[in-house]
Amino acid sequence: MTANQTAQPGYSGALPPKAGIGLKPQHYDAVLDAETQPGRPAWVEVHPQNYFCDGGPPHRWLAAVAEQYPISFHSVGLSLGTADGLIDDQLDRLAALCERYQPAIVSDHLSFSGNAHDRYADLLPVPYTKEALDHFVTQVDRVQQRLGRSILIENPSCYLAYADNEMSETDFLAQLIGRTGCGLLLDINNIVVTTGNLGENPRAWLSQIEAEWVGEIHLAGHATEIHESGPLYIDDHGSAVGDVAWMHYFDFIATHGAKPTLIEWDTNTPDYATYMAEADKAQAILDAVAR
Repeated sequence: MTANQTAQPGYSGALPPKAGIGLKPQHYDAVLDAETQPGRPAWVEVHPQNYFCDGGPPHRWLAAVAEQYPISFHSVGLSLGTADGLIDDQLDRLAALCERYQPAIVSDHLSFSGNAHDRYADLLPVPYTKEALDHFVTQVDRVQQRLGRSILIENPSCYLAYADNEMSETDFLAQLIGRTGCGLLLDINNIVVTTGNLGENPRAWLSQIEAEWVGEIHLAGHATEIHESGPLYIDDHGSAVGDVAWMHYFDFIATHGAKPTLIEWDTNTPDYATYMAEADKAQAILDAVAR
């Protein structure tokens, strides 16, 4: 799929429009024996970079989980916005892992994580310029060609805005989706963080999103630091989903219908019962909308 072809927004795969969780090593046993545990996720998501090893225990666990659950791959290493281009070994390893496990969905971020010489342990937002858009389109096309499927791109968490931005984040996403046929991984917490830090309106942001773009939704918690200039919201995935994120999630689902929804809890990860309690909250909203 190239930028010159007619693109149909959407995503590859068939995750159920239900609640899932990010798979953590400390929860492998519980997920595989969920009938005896407090709840069972409808699907699970992993960071594929954690499974780039050739074999060993991680693959034994993931293979066992893949026999019972639909799986989504949420990549954190392609660095699609890097001006130097993709890291070839990252894409090759991701392609091999997709061939091995056939995930329902593959996603990455509207961000960059370094350049040809340095790598950063963070997902940094790209400037919203025509030049950056053209580059990102090329990168997404390259990934989709290599994987043989459409991918989802997640909206980032932002702490500052670039002075040379030429368009809004939602305009950038709309053009990216239209030109590549990729879909959107809608991260509700990132919207809360970004709009809070930049003084924008989250409802206005969400009002510009088309339902058919969205192949998956993420929900997570964030931290708040209080400074003289005001609060700073930090996307740390270290706590339960906040009330504001739940409110916007309910409004979006009530308006646009059920979507596969993931609870992310990557730091201070709780026990399985607490994790599943958050997933159950999302599932209750999805069930209420379906009635």
